[in-house]
Amino acid sequence: MASVTLAGIRKIYQEAGGTRVAVDGLDLAVTDGEFVVLVGPSGCGKSTTLRMIAGLESISAGELKIGERVMNDVPAKDRNIAMVFQNYALYPHMTAYDNMAFGLKMRGIAPREIEARVREAAALLAIEPLLDRKPRHLSGGEQQRVALGRALVRKPQVFLFDEPLSNLDAKLRLQMRREISRLHHELRATMLYVTHDQAEAMTLGDRIVVLHGGHVQQIDAPLALYRSPRNTFVASFIGSPAMNLMEGMLVQDGELVFRARGDAFSLRLPGSRQRALAARAGRPVLLGIRPEDVHAGAIDPATGVRMRLDLVEPLGQELLVSARAGDHEVTACLAPAPADAPGTPLAPGQEISFAFDTAALHFFDPETRERIS
Repeated sequence: MASVTLAGIRKIYQEAGGTRVAVDGLDLAVTDGEFVVLVGPSGCGKSTTLRMIAGLESISAGELKIGERVMNDVPAKDRNIAMVFQNYALYPHMTAYDNMAFGLKMRGIAPREIEARVREAAALLAIEPLLDRKPRHLSGGEQQRVALGRALVRKPQVFLFDEPLSNLDAKLRLQMRREISRLHHELRATMLYVTHDQAEAMTLGDRIVVLHGGHVQQIDAPLALYRSPRNTFVASFIGSPAMNLMEGMLVQDGELVFRARGDAFSLRLPGSRQRALAARAGRPVLLGIRPEDVHAGAIDPATGVRMRLDLVEPLGQELLVSARAGDHEVTACLAPAPADAPGTPLAPGQEISFAFDTAALHFFDPETRERIS
């Protein structure tokens, strides 16, 4: 396996109306054996980055290295990488065995070696009984396993995955996600994986690269992204449901207090935040809090809020509720009440008391949208 290093990578497209920068100044060092996930909304540059690494797109500026070799002008066939695509790209007239063996035959690998590699990959992916079937006789998950097997038999330096699970249903996505994670742990291979699904990113990646508009927003371990987002884009993109963000002002009223826009509610900050944020008294801020850090029930008036319910979504293991105070909307993840609990179930239109876990508050600058340390 090998490391992958991108230094100042740019991709510029010439279009009728001028130029469009798809990737702008991407710096990333993937260590040998690391699993790195590129995540972001459609059009953020994640697939374009993967295609530049694969050699399917030219690099407008910057340097790409695989191992110690600069790859900018090396043809895709000579980069010793394997790519798994969203649409599987299997030859419909070939069996699963022949699809997996085809690339090796084109490289002139000996038939005995091809047989050994295909059988080894099929055993690893538990598709040995499927090798004589053609793609039309395989389910989506089985086709994806064959596509993975075709990549495995090449024994490449780097594996690239371009949204490989997006065509599968929810159950198969979970199953294949576990398969890919297991393969990484067994092979200790260098893998770069593109997805727009943050659940895939959080569960698969050793590190995650969050992209938006062709720019890197943050590169970090999954839990570090979740707990300490660098800006409001990362805060709202990572986590489901998204982090609640509310405009307001920090005011000194004997102690430091967050006062929501329109005086919808006020929150007294804990002692540690009093000192850290004292210099921002009298200035506007964005307050962020994750839905799981919002609790219902009896509250301290200094750290709680009265709101009116807009929406109640029972999901079995949790209850998602959306409520409003003034023009501020808050989503909370609540534990569902026991079936035999007394009282009236929550319903839209009711008033509810929310307690904010003030130790879990995040603050952002409303102009730069960057985190306030």
